[in-house]
Amino acid sequence: MKDNDTSRLARLTAIVTQLQTKRILTSTELAAKFSVSVRTIYRDMRALEQAGVPIVTEEGKGYSLMEHYRLPPIMFSEAEANALILAEQLVLKNKDASFIKNYTEAIDKIKAVLGSNIKDKANLLMDRTRFSQNINGERNSHNLSDLQFALTNFLVTEIEYTNELTETTQRKIEPFALLSTQENWLLVAWCRLRQEFRYFRLDRIQKISVLSEKFEPHKLTLQGFFDKYH
Repeated sequence: MKDNDTSRLARLTAIVTQLQTKRILTSTELAAKFSVSVRTIYRDMRALEQAGVPIVTEEGKGYSLMEHYRLPPIMFSEAEANALILAEQLVLKNKDASFIKNYTEAIDKIKAVLGSNIKDKANLLMDRTRFSQNINGERNSHNLSDLQFALTNFLVTEIEYTNELTETTQRKIEPFALLSTQENWLLVAWCRLRQEFRYFRLDRIQKISVLSEKFEPHKLTLQGFFDKYH
């Protein structure tokens, strides 16, 4: 399948997903969202109709789906599932109990459609992630998704790390947990260079490479780690 065909298939699926989440969407809104022309959206709608998707066109208003029509369960990628888990942990810090209840129920429904393998990894990530009460001051990091993936797949990761003395070293690590402090994201990992668990600030990781080499999962929960090393 050519790249443009793959791109169009992904867009068609995304359009149906969007139509499921909103009552009516205009061609202009859809064109802006997917960075294509309105003419392309017209063609996409015809393609969906020809594929049997019950698109309802309301003159002067836009497009909607026939009532009660639903796609089969949507398959999330591992990275998307990890992002949802991260979002859930953030929401749990909210002070509004009703908001937490509604979001948690929505996340439970989303988790229900995850494949068992991804669900197991998402649950592991949830168990290995902790947040402080104040996460507004965190420094930027571009490595969170890569580290989530390495953590849940037990993959050795090579990093170039600069410490507080501005000394830079190359290390191979075994990611274990992710912590949000009041100022930084911290990675807890077994450092093969130092042969012990170490904390690494994500904003001090200069380069990262998730390797294909697997490591043996550490027989330790996050709470067990805190009890043993603190």
